[in-house]
Amino acid sequence: MTIAIPADLRRNRGIRTTEVQLPDTPPVIEIRHLHKAYGQLEVLKGVDLHANQGQVISLIGSSGSGKSTLLRCANLLEDSQQGEILFCEESVKWRGTGHNRRPADASQITRIRTNLSMVFQSFNLWSHMTILQNVMEAPVQVLRRDPKEVEEKARMYLEKVGIADKADAWPAQLSGGQQQRAAIARALCMEPKALLFDEPTSALDPELEQEVIRVIKALAEEGRTMVIVTHDMNLARDVSDHVIFLHKGLIEEEGAPDALFGSPKSERLRGFLSATSN
Repeated sequence: MTIAIPADLRRNRGIRTTEVQLPDTPPVIEIRHLHKAYGQLEVLKGVDLHANQGQVISLIGSSGSGKSTLLRCANLLEDSQQGEILFCEESVKWRGTGHNRRPADASQITRIRTNLSMVFQSFNLWSHMTILQNVMEAPVQVLRRDPKEVEEKARMYLEKVGIADKADAWPAQLSGGQQQRAAIARALCMEPKALLFDEPTSALDPELEQEVIRVIKALAEEGRTMVIVTHDMNLARDVSDHVIFLHKGLIEEEGAPDALFGSPKSERLRGFLSATSN
């Protein structure tokens, strides 16, 4: 599988040693003091996140730490009870408070979601559509773009992720790794301002996992804005500009990959890294 990367956009494929200096532009995603609870269970207890243009942020932590919930709140798939969510400096409008808080402007939510494409661990491909049709569906139906133009871009993105030859296949005919790459092509075809990945490799066996990791690394090299929830510490270390370690709904430690993985300050992070390396 080959993925073309423009020469002027290539990043260092090695481990990041410092925070990358990015253009002085407003954050694509900004979260301030976010709280999220399910009934009496408080999952997020005041979390901040800034994803600048071209930045790759990885969220790591044990199961139940709040990683996926934070990602779903960022994409407005979950309602939070307190805190601010901004997209390119536009603050989400809310009505109500606490558990009754809901987005106040449906058109704003639709606009934001179309610019934040999410890739789930379970692929979520339509089984009754070909791979090409899956990739084209949202740009045509949601964005109302010209089908001929969308098809051209869809085939380009399938080529980018290495499965152009599977355009006319059905999802059931593809391996898990191929289906996840199709899901990534589908997300790219929306041409979003940011990509959100929720454990994109956790449902795959090691061999198929590497197919998807190669695609994610190539996207990072292109300078795409991405927030990645992952259990794969090698992926987080290799592609991230900034890593956030969540523990029981709070940010326990964050910083450049070399700092977190090379010399963690928190005893909890040291224990987590020791456990995941075994």
